[in-house]
Amino acid sequence: MIQQPVKVLWNRKLSRAYYKIGLTCSDHYASAKPGQFVMLGLTGRRDPLLHRPFSIHNLLISNGITHGFELLYKVIGSATAALTQRKPGDVVDIFGPLGSGFLIPSRAKRVFVVAGGVGVAPLVFLISDLHRKEVDLSNYQVFIGGRTKEDLLCSNEFLDLGVSVLTTTDDGSAGDQCLITHPLEKALGHTAADVIVACGPMDMLACVVGIAEKHKVPCQVSIETMMACGMGACLGCALESRLETEHYLHACMDGPVFPADVLKF
Repeated sequence: MIQQPVKVLWNRKLSRAYYKIGLTCSDHYASAKPGQFVMLGLTGRRDPLLHRPFSIHNLLISNGITHGFELLYKVIGSATAALTQRKPGDVVDIFGPLGSGFLIPSRAKRVFVVAGGVGVAPLVFLISDLHRKEVDLSNYQVFIGGRTKEDLLCSNEFLDLGVSVLTTTDDGSAGDQCLITHPLEKALGHTAADVIVACGPMDMLACVVGIAEKHKVPCQVSIETMMACGMGACLGCALESRLETEHYLHACMDGPVFPADVLKF
């Protein structure tokens, strides 16, 4: 983990609330794992004072060399609103990569990938990384859910990598009008999956974990939560554990990716 100032390469508005920002980085990010995150601070500002966590959305690789990475973010509060004002050449402060990542077993052939809203961010990195490693993605299925069509992100990125995508919205403005967990359970009723990976709101993750347990499918979840430090010092990202040896786990140090069976939802 390294803390460093990095330059903004681009900062693109995707829709009313969503942006992608490209940042330079040192070459140690070449070993970053899908699911890991960075803590980002805005230099020259006292508000927000603390860094904010963002999942690594993808690596920027040219001629086999990692020269940057992308973050996908949603404008929610003052920190993300200020981030939208950063322009190419501006400097932000980064430390990372932090935390644990997804681990797809080599035996896993049929994998279900479930994203809720901006929770899609680390899952694009996951599929892109597997594609770069020439993993067969023909039996992978991506499920993307959102409140409205504006919240359905990155479908084209998955399709370009040869992965099927199914979308749902709460209001029916795009895809099927239902929760994303409905087609997930329906798909599991037709064919078994080797593993499920998911990232999104806690309510969605709790439902995904329940479905995975019902169908006896191993499941990994990436937890979205606020962190003040990213290094386990503040204990602000505690999660209740099922483990006998640990009453609580911490998203920044033990996660943010966890085997679903170690957490209480």
